Amino acid sequence: MSEPIPIVYEDGTCVVVYKPAGLLVHRTRLDADENDALVQRLREQLGYFVYPVHRLDKPTAGLTLLAKSAEGASAYSAAFREGHVDKRYLALVRGWLTDEGVIDYPLLPEVVGRTRRKPVVHQDAVTRYKGIEAFEVPVPLGRYASARFSLVELRPVTGRRHQLRRHMAHLRHPIIGDTRHGDGVQNRFFEGHWGIRRLMLVAVSLDVPEAVGCHKICLKVEPDSVFREILAGIRSGTANLG
Repeated sequence: MSEPIPIVYEDGTCVVVYKPAGLLVHRTRLDADENDALVQRLREQLGYFVYPVHRLDKPTAGLTLLAKSAEGASAYSAAFREGHVDKRYLALVRGWLTDEGVIDYPLLPEVVGRTRRKPVVHQDAVTRYKGIEAFEVPVPLGRYASARFSLVELRPVTGRRHQLRRHMAHLRHPIIGDTRHGDGVQNRFFEGHWGIRRLMLVAVSLDVPEAVGCHKICLKVEPDSVFREILAGIRSGTANLG
């Protein structure tokens, strides 16, 4: 039996949960072989229907809002779609990133499955970033004498598919554990020395304005225990370095 999904907040219109890494928000033909999904788990756990309002990528963990009615889902979705929701993520990335700034880098839509028939047009994509903490682990990696990483705050202004992962790769600071847009050498290093195979990206805060018939929501959480343990290990510089 699966572990219960942690409930962070609930009122008459919605429920906010901490989605585990590796779990789909809802079933999709893009991952047709995967039947496990957050929506189905919650409907069984809570005993009533919930409706997804926004989507976190399968490998991304963190705060996810679901509505208790189709009308609520429509109202909340409009707030996300119109850019009124403030979302904040923490990410562990390759290299030292200690400044802050804005990534304004249009992205091509990612095509999955069928071949695209319509002309491909770049979509505006904007992300704010801020370096929080830099780490150096005394282990050779490639041609370098040590491995360097940074903990970064990311705030997406737009909501394109894989936007944070693609924008960090564009900065040459890919997110650790990103198997699609990341650095295979870094990912294998992490798996070998810390024994993890997950994307080090977590949605840690959510600020949703009051919508029609729906309450204002302001939430902030700590990353899950695995994320925190990895940070502790990197800070010590000695965790499982064999």
